[in-house]
Amino acid sequence: MNDVAHPGFLLPARDRLIVTLGVIAGGAILLAFAHGLASGAVARSSMRNLWLVIHLVAVLPALPLGAYVLVRHKGDALHRLLGKLWAVLMLVAALSSFGLRGMTGSLSPIHLLSVVVLVMIPRGILLARRHRIEAHRRVMSLTYLGLAVAGLFTLLPGRLLGSWLFT
Repeated sequence: MNDVAHPGFLLPARDRLIVTLGVIAGGAILLAFAHGLASGAVARSSMRNLWLVIHLVAVLPALPLGAYVLVRHKGDALHRLLGKLWAVLMLVAALSSFGLRGMTGSLSPIHLLSVVVLVMIPRGILLARRHRIEAHRRVMSLTYLGLAVAGLFTLLPGRLLGSWLFT
């Protein structure tokens, strides 16, 4: 199968799995957010934490946008535009995560993913500019996978979104 461009929604199994995880994470996060809005938990949390608002404003559109960029035709002007928008959202999400602290008030191991994003996004862009498309695809797919995994971890009991979802 030609890995440079995928007509329609024919994707390699790896990309299908990554997109599926992203869709599951995005749906669960939206469900947690809706439940948190209904219970008033979002207002209580975001009123005291601007970093949380910035982070959610970046992450919520990054999940579906990243999935769309992964499944649509590659290499055209729209791919480049949406990819740049996704990259900006990912950088904002990664940077804003450092303003979010766990229950102990310190950074958690999940913040390592933010460091990875801060390295991988510029690397992925550089690879695309150098026309190393397979390496670019791998870096961006893995970065999206990191977003999906981080999103799923935020839903664990004891985490903020987990408390929104399960209370």
